[in-house]
Amino acid sequence: MSDGVKKRLDLLGFLCPIPVHETRRVLKGCEKGDKIEVICDDPETLFDIPALCDRLGVVLEKVEEKSGEFRFVIINVTGDL
Repeated sequence: MSDGVKKRLDLLGFLCPIPVHETRRVLKGCEKGDKIEVICDDPETLFDIPALCDRLGVVLEKVEEKSGEFRFVIINVTGDL
């Protein structure tokens, strides 16, 4: 995995709220400083994943879009989710 990503979530084909729930679940299992990558194709995640990051106090490092797929790179900076 690139960018120092520790875990990758492939959520292609899943509609909200599944991507948000799965992202939250994985983040809760991460340690402080862990970086995860979330791949989605539901356009709603462009709003929902950043909102989740704000609520949890984690850093949304990167958002990329390519051919209808969205890549989010998130860093757990709190360690206690």
